[in-house]
Amino acid sequence: MLPGLPSAGEARQALGKLAVAAPRPMSGYSRGAFPHWAQQGNKCDTRETVLERDGQGVKRDAECRAVSGTWRSFYDDKTFTAASQVDIDHIVPLANAWRSGADTWTNDKRKAFANDLTHPQLLTVSAATNRSKGDQSPDQWQPPAKSAWCVYGRAWTSVKSTYGLTVTEEERKMLTTMLGTCTA
Repeated sequence: MLPGLPSAGEARQALGKLAVAAPRPMSGYSRGAFPHWAQQGNKCDTRETVLERDGQGVKRDAECRAVSGTWRSFYDDKTFTAASQVDIDHIVPLANAWRSGADTWTNDKRKAFANDLTHPQLLTVSAATNRSKGDQSPDQWQPPAKSAWCVYGRAWTSVKSTYGLTVTEEERKMLTTMLGTCTA
């Protein structure tokens, strides 16, 4: 499902190495500072690529838009049959990344982060859960389906570790709780 997802043990080790810091200021932030849905070497952009990866029976039109398929929203365990009903979630939201150190990155690094297909950063979820999550960290929002907590905690920790982003103490505590739901 998610590329580059570490094991629970690897995520626990990575979590122990993350720097704990207060959130940085939001001054200068805008979603536009993270160019997203970039072309992926064909007609397809990042969004369409993730829709195909996460869907079943996905059919595209000439512009690469998903016109049919089935998607399971991991956060709330619901199934959707229209691409318009799902969003592509940045596991670590762009604004959270900004508060965690991305404010010092180059535009190219922010673009790479926003379009990352090789780490567990992008996931197809219901529009409702993506919007309820917003830019909140795990201590502020958790997937409604508790069965998703292990994978969510592993993915969040991996992305923060990969990009050298900080966590708050409350965030670290909740990630520890989430990783505690893993069976292995």
